[in-house]
Amino acid sequence: MTGTTTRHMVRKPLALAVSAAMLALLATACGGEGVTSSSSGGGGGGDKTLRVAYQVIPNSAPIVKHEHWLEDEKIKVKWNQFDSGSDVNRAVASGSVDVGLAGSTLVANGIASGLDYEVPWIYDVIGKNEALVAQKNIKSIKDLVGKKVATPLGSTTQYSLIAALKDAGVDPSQVRIIDMKPPDAVAAFKRGSIDAAYIWNPTLKTLVDGGGKILVTSADMAAKGVVTADLGIVSKKFAKDHPDVVSAWLKAEDRGAQMIKTDPEKAAKIIGDEFSISPADARSQMKDSIYLTGEEQLGADYLGTKDAPGKLGDTLFKTAVFLKDNKIIDTVPSKEDFAKAVNPTYLQSALGK
Repeated sequence: MTGTTTRHMVRKPLALAVSAAMLALLATACGGEGVTSSSSGGGGGGDKTLRVAYQVIPNSAPIVKHEHWLEDEKIKVKWNQFDSGSDVNRAVASGSVDVGLAGSTLVANGIASGLDYEVPWIYDVIGKNEALVAQKNIKSIKDLVGKKVATPLGSTTQYSLIAALKDAGVDPSQVRIIDMKPPDAVAAFKRGSIDAAYIWNPTLKTLVDGGGKILVTSADMAAKGVVTADLGIVSKKFAKDHPDVVSAWLKAEDRGAQMIKTDPEKAAKIIGDEFSISPADARSQMKDSIYLTGEEQLGADYLGTKDAPGKLGDTLFKTAVFLKDNKIIDTVPSKEDFAKAVNPTYLQSALGK
């Protein structure tokens, strides 16, 4: 778990083969992992509460939460904050959340492990907002041989870290990769008990402000074909039972994405308020990500449409192959299984397409 030292080839980051008996235990455990904020509207959502998993990442989710757009549509909402996508996947496995955010690596992992969810939204395409930051004495990636590098296992950052090490000619098995969530990485970096961390904002900025040096970013890795993103997921059962709620959620997320693109200063102030950072810091962090409106997401490079699937399914399949090749997961379903997991129909409905 968090803070334990683990070679990346030894332990699976998720409970990939979680037994039915363990799911009941996970339901209790996951309840304590997130910070919960509940809001209720009227009866538009029926008696069902939409349980949303979000992370401290600047995108449309904190805007939707702050502005109460779902509640304004008379949808009952329970907001659950998590530290990593692996926690979100566990919450989905336990039935504790209905929709939420996880990095593309964790989503590929979840699909491969049989989690019963779909991908109807892209929160952001990751760029400079995720990076490998090192202590001052580390001059290059090659200097990480034998050193301790923290990252949440199974995350987009671990995926990018392994790719960056290999690109630099470093065997990942020669690096002590430590499973560590962002809040713990800050303390460990300040103590000097880790030599580097591949992490995302706002933790990334905190480490850089504390004297850390960026060795490579996910934007650099994307230019080399290692593309990562923060994705929206929805429980298939919830979507089947409450398609109108899912469409309302996506309509609100699109509204947030529109604000980021058309009024970034207002968006930065809202995100700053939600995450207790200055609007300037929020704006700086937002510049490092690529945000897509719903309309853009229905394009061929992303979700596509029901009649013309996009490239996201293939990207997730390639990510899962990478994870298997690096012994992070055991099996990879067919490319078609990943394509089916990307479902743009709810977004099409939200946008009247």
